[in-house]
Amino acid sequence: MSLIVTILVGAIAGWLADLAFKSFSLSLLYQILLGIAGALVGHWLLEGELNTMLGLPSILSRIIEAFIGASVILLLVLLYRRYSKK
Repeated sequence: MSLIVTILVGAIAGWLADLAFKSFSLSLLYQILLGIAGALVGHWLLEGELNTMLGLPSILSRIIEAFIGASVILLLVLLYRRYSKK
């Protein structure tokens, strides 16, 4: 995937994950970085099987993988914040 497509997928996935978790209010830069990290984590977790299992177009499966990965990252951050204060 080209760099521009990766940034666009990251921005979309980071924005969706930020919307899903109301406790975060991230800037656009952090949304993009979260989405790119989420794309890496999501692709690692799902190993690209989402496209094969559901027969989705490649870009849509990448966005879903990135959203899942970004959500996992946000959940880990939420857990860390919750339990590190005690």
